[in-house]
Amino acid sequence: MQVIIAENGGFCSGVKSAVDLALSVPAENTFVLGELIHNRDVVSLISERGIRTVSSPEEVPEGATLIIRSHGAGKAVFDVCARRGIRVLDCTCPFVKNTQRIVSRAGAEGKTVVVAGHRDHPEVVGLLGWCGAECFVFSSEEDDFSILREKNVVLVAQTTFSQEKFLKICEILKKECQKTVEIFPTICYTTVRRQKEAAEIARLCDAVVVIGGLNSSNTNKLGEIASRHCGRVIRIADAGAFEYEKIKNLKRVGLILGASTPGWQAQEVLFKMEENNAEVQATTMQDVVDEMGKEERYKKGQIITAKIVSASDEGIYVSASGKLEIMVAKDELDCEAYSKEAYSAKVGEEIELMVTALGPVKLSQKMVKKMKEEEAMLADIEAGAEFTVTCTGTNKGGLTAELGTYPVFVPAKEIRSGYVKDLEKYVGKKLRLKLIEIRKERRKEIIASQRVILEAEKAEREAIKAAKEEEFFNSIQVGDVVEGKVERVTSFGAFVSVNGFDCLAHISDLSWTGVKAVTDVLEIGKKYEFKVLKIDREGKKVSIGYKQLQPQPWDLVRDKYKAGDVVHGKVVRIVPFGAFVELEKGIDGLVHVSQISHEWLENPTSALSIGQEIDAKILAFNPDEKRITLSIKAIEPRPETAEVRTEGERPVRAKKARRSNAQNGEEEEYREWNEGGLGGASIAEMLHLDEENK
Repeated sequence: MQVIIAENGGFCSGVKSAVDLALSVPAENTFVLGELIHNRDVVSLISERGIRTVSSPEEVPEGATLIIRSHGAGKAVFDVCARRGIRVLDCTCPFVKNTQRIVSRAGAEGKTVVVAGHRDHPEVVGLLGWCGAECFVFSSEEDDFSILREKNVVLVAQTTFSQEKFLKICEILKKECQKTVEIFPTICYTTVRRQKEAAEIARLCDAVVVIGGLNSSNTNKLGEIASRHCGRVIRIADAGAFEYEKIKNLKRVGLILGASTPGWQAQEVLFKMEENNAEVQATTMQDVVDEMGKEERYKKGQIITAKIVSASDEGIYVSASGKLEIMVAKDELDCEAYSKEAYSAKVGEEIELMVTALGPVKLSQKMVKKMKEEEAMLADIEAGAEFTVTCTGTNKGGLTAELGTYPVFVPAKEIRSGYVKDLEKYVGKKLRLKLIEIRKERRKEIIASQRVILEAEKAEREAIKAAKEEEFFNSIQVGDVVEGKVERVTSFGAFVSVNGFDCLAHISDLSWTGVKAVTDVLEIGKKYEFKVLKIDREGKKVSIGYKQLQPQPWDLVRDKYKAGDVVHGKVVRIVPFGAFVELEKGIDGLVHVSQISHEWLENPTSALSIGQEIDAKILAFNPDEKRITLSIKAIEPRPETAEVRTEGERPVRAKKARRSNAQNGEEEEYREWNEGGLGGASIAEMLHLDEENK
């Protein structure tokens, strides 16, 4: 096993000075403000000497000694100590001291201080204590910086903050702030060097062990950086937490220490490795890089042939040339289920692998298989086959996606018919595409269209629809009785599917007696028989009726009523010449004004009202012409003082009123209802009947 040890690991100069002081100063009546460093072993050593840890200067007795750790403290802490006569041993890191001076000066000038760091970190807490003015802390480039738009900003960084994040925050402030932005890159150069080395070691190794206090910001940052470049990062607080079993089958392991981690903890981890593996070889990153430089230079995407050298629980080791062995992770092997024993039996065999990454080199057998599958797929696409991708982004010209290892571009005009205003709504959506061309200037790029598929399908649907409509209109005629399913209803009728074609049954054609709502007669989803009433082939419309296949109310009462019957009904309409009385649904009879009362009436409303229920005698019944002539006075006794008048003896004013009514068309309505006389009986005949009834 090759173990690469970070050259820049362990105590930084600031931490080392603070630890050396705490281990040498007289312990009696000495205190330290907060944990001196984020390492429990070192903190325990200091505590065993009798130096107590406090959280504020108020806990320190007057005249005692207080150690300020390398993280520093706010100005108020020093003021309290001076006031109470507390001796201060200031171990603040020189880099932190410099940042404190910057923010103190910025605050005095009335500028807004911005700290790139973690608000709860003791160094940042101390910095805020020196600002003396408006200050903000941002820990990520994803924070909201809009509050700084109208401010003059001074930007500093926590000395152990991520350089990558600090640079991103710098760029955001330059764009967001409309006033001045002063940038001070106060990250400790040792921190920058450690972070860079952590990334380089992680790229070279199968696993990385990061040692340091679990609450150490700089150590956690090293672990985070290593995890970006290595799939296995083991984070431990000290050597006691190290488990060799987790790395026993690996060829190359990195060892990284935080700034608050003493060097002896790295040695303890190394001793544990040597106890379990006599062939552990400690080396530096530069030695490994020099060794790799002697090997053949690979290119990303290159297909190589390598020989299987050995197998482990994590994968196999292969050699393509020279002495350097490269691990192929089991997840990158083309097999249904990985077996160390099965591959151990294949030692010496050659396999094809693709170079998927450089520095260190990473190989994949699955990618070789995938590449061959993609080449076959590309041949089908070039032959006109449809393919599907998920849109991953946009640019000014259209949509972007990936098909395996090939980039795909869909121009905006090829997304669908018509102009597409909002491209972003397609991100994350599936696209069905056909090839337009393959650009091969650099990396193969597929230019494709979804519009051609959608337009072809639309044309096909329209052709099928037209053929079905042609077939439908050829098979139907006015008067036909057809079966249809009620698909939907509206206030004016029902749309009924007849052989797949929507026909309209108007509400007036649903019932002979009239309905207020379509659903009073028809139920959605049910099938009924209808009669074809009208066909408009050019307009693609067909009108159908339901009531035309139902018996009419007058046919049902043909044998129910006869002249001379006394019936009961309700007044539903009053006109100047009489009142219409509903005997049952759809069956109305007319009571002429002369048949309402034995006394002469100028207007029926003087004796009747809408909704009034009355009894009357049938004077005439003609179901063929849908007429019933009724008389109320025929069933009432004639008053003894009643004067019998003939039509010719009526007062002149009545005749004038009648002529006036005729001018309004009301007499015409009566005449239309009573063509040939009142149900076949003239007024004189009705008067004669009246005399007989008397």
